[in-house]
Amino acid sequence: MMTTSDYETIRIEKRGDADWVTLNRPDALNAISLQMVHELTDYFDRLFNDDSVRVIVLRGAGRAFCAGLDIKEFSEGRKDPVPFGGGFGFQGYLANVYVKMRRCPQPIIAAVHGAASGGGFAFALASDVRIAAESARMNAAFIKLGLSACDMGVSYFLPRAVGSSIAAELMLTGRFITAQRALATGLVSEVVPDDQLDTAVERLVEEMLAASPRGLRMTKEGLSLAIDAPSLEAAMAIENRNQLMTSASPNVAEGMRAFLDKRPPNYIRD
Repeated sequence: MMTTSDYETIRIEKRGDADWVTLNRPDALNAISLQMVHELTDYFDRLFNDDSVRVIVLRGAGRAFCAGLDIKEFSEGRKDPVPFGGGFGFQGYLANVYVKMRRCPQPIIAAVHGAASGGGFAFALASDVRIAAESARMNAAFIKLGLSACDMGVSYFLPRAVGSSIAAELMLTGRFITAQRALATGLVSEVVPDDQLDTAVERLVEEMLAASPRGLRMTKEGLSLAIDAPSLEAAMAIENRNQLMTSASPNVAEGMRAFLDKRPPNYIRD
């Protein structure tokens, strides 16, 4: 069985209750290889029942976040077998990584610098919060290769992030969106100088970790469900259910005492 220390294309750094996950193929601009998909699949599979990890940061080593699929690797043909991928081969195998990112209960912060293209753009979109360095440039590169731009969840994520018109523009052309335009359209939450990206992400991680463990997880779950809720009543039903579940925790009483005492709460794992 693979352990995180066996990973070669991604690097996991534990910083307290946060995992800093670095795509680690800098010489290839962190392009997605079959081995990277194996390792990301293994990593995200571990997270659902892991309460020791409360927040995830996803970033890239070197000059880019992720340049998308390693076209050279796949154009030259592969000697090792490609996974079944639910009947869709590698297409389905990689696509399932983005599903796992959304299903994992920990919020994911994408720290984007340099190029985030194709499947790399989808990594950023599948995250909960995106913080961009000034060098960030993102695009749905699939259409530039003769493919449909509706790939790896982009047709689902992007319209929800920026609206249908901008999503259609970016997907039908494959043009890059810069960091400043991404901020103006709501695609990212913040743009900072490249040398301040880690600091900005660290501040956000610290604020997330100030929440109770159950409250943080159930907020990600509730927000994800509410985005697709068919009605206000359906969204409120999830809210009511989650509030009843979080209110059963002793952390709620502690949070109220801390608020009255004007001090940080001392939450327990629940």
